[in-house]
Amino acid sequence: MPRHFLKIKDLTKKEFYDIFKNASELKTEKKSGKQRSTLEGKSIGLVFEKSSTRTRVSFEVAIYDLGANSLYMNPGDMQLGRGETIGDTAKILSSYLHGIILRTYEQERIEEFAEYSSVPVINALTDLEHPTQIVSDLFTIVEKGIDLENMKMAYIGDGNNIVNSFIGASAILGFKLSIAAPKEYEPDFKALSDRGKAECPNVEILNDPQKAAVGADVLYTDVWVSMGQENETAKRKKTLKPYQVNKGLLSHAKSDVLVMHCLPAHRGEEITSDVADGPNSIIFNQAENKLHVGKAVLEMFMKD
Repeated sequence: MPRHFLKIKDLTKKEFYDIFKNASELKTEKKSGKQRSTLEGKSIGLVFEKSSTRTRVSFEVAIYDLGANSLYMNPGDMQLGRGETIGDTAKILSSYLHGIILRTYEQERIEEFAEYSSVPVINALTDLEHPTQIVSDLFTIVEKGIDLENMKMAYIGDGNNIVNSFIGASAILGFKLSIAAPKEYEPDFKALSDRGKAECPNVEILNDPQKAAVGADVLYTDVWVSMGQENETAKRKKTLKPYQVNKGLLSHAKSDVLVMHCLPAHRGEEITSDVADGPNSIIFNQAENKLHVGKAVLEMFMKD
């Protein structure tokens, strides 16, 4: 049976650090003009039912850099779940390919796909989780010299798939995660594990962004209206307005706090431009590292 990467909890603590080490080596090699051919002769499919810039391009370049062939498939080119079952599509694609990177809607959709796939499936975002993004973000934090086990992260804004994956990572790595979200947009712990919040002893929900930011090593935010929530745009912008990451909020965190955003950023909404472009921001380091961490993830799950 192939090993899939569908949730952040599919990784062990050791595997997080194995990926960080390998990503660092891959980044050094890339910048010195060296390439590995560890996936030479393989074909990897990218099935993206939601639009993407960074995740798609970084994975396509990662596949190319590792010597494999990539095939991009959008929903308009396929019959996934529309006249053909997800299971049938998974069986057929995995008979052609050596691995599949899937970006879709419900978590149940990727889990059903993986159940029928005979090759590794990697989650490139669902409504519940975005595990490859979070591994890349944590690598970026480590790269900046922060010890994850002694870190406090403050997540400010919508309790979406990003914060869900950080909650899972906190349970594995032990960092403190303070979440400031409106009550109606708090993360759903029951959707993440059978034991709910009991499995996440280092996670707290304060609702108040200033209290969450106190003493934070990292301030993280994301868009207020994710893909598929466009019909709630006006309501979300009004409710989440007090949760903007701006200079006033930064003043409550450590002076050298790292500011992160997985992009795309809606400047003037969840984050102000002076913070996104300011000296504390590592937003574009995050974006770059998706390439190097993407390679390390591909090597871990698809090399053999």
